[in-house]
Amino acid sequence: MKLLLDSTRCQGYGLCQEPAPELIDLDDWGYAQVLVGEVPADRADAAAAAVAACPNSALRLVK
Repeated sequence: MKLLLDSTRCQGYGLCQEPAPELIDLDDWGYAQVLVGEVPADRADAAAAAVAACPNSALRLVK
């Protein structure tokens, strides 16, 4: 599964990084950057939590 970011929707709240810091980094202004191409199976729950945490729906999971 892939974690995709629509950077035009990201507003830099940083809420997505809290549940998945190994999958998402924040730049100097707080905007998200996805760190992995494929989400490891053992981190799928963290990726889903990151998607749910984003108030602007900037993240999504794709199989």
